[in-house]
Amino acid sequence: MHLRFTDEELATLVEMVSLATEMANMNSEREDRSGFERFEGIENKVLEAAKSTRLAEIIEYDTERGKNRVSEKFQEASFFNKCLEELRNAVFWEELMIRLAERDLVRQVGEKEFLAMSDEVRRKKSEPLEKRYWEKFQKDGMNSLFWIDPNEDA
Repeated sequence: MHLRFTDEELATLVEMVSLATEMANMNSEREDRSGFERFEGIENKVLEAAKSTRLAEIIEYDTERGKNRVSEKFQEASFFNKCLEELRNAVFWEELMIRLAERDLVRQVGEKEFLAMSDEVRRKKSEPLEKRYWEKFQKDGMNSLFWIDPNEDA
């Protein structure tokens, strides 16, 4: 099979496979790297093809990995980097909100009761707490967060 791309389409494809590979690399399942390796293989193939076009200036060889990659300069200005940053930001706030809400729920009902709840009940009881945190984070961001060590004077 042969596909033909304009330079603009190939540039978009380079960004797409780079984004997909970065997403696959975020996978915490480090034992089974086969999925990531498949993505990385396709990325390398697309980048190798792109080296023979005007995109050659954004492709560099990573000697450590033994594969092609897009340059840091290109990454900084790319759409896929903006997508990754948005994802990281969204995941951070959502994870923080969920963990704080669960912590508060455990404090309210006790760990034993919390663990005995079904996922549905746990979700229903956590929602108001999550909503409260979400509204606070949207309004104040990190400004309202601070660390209190129970063994330390606040």
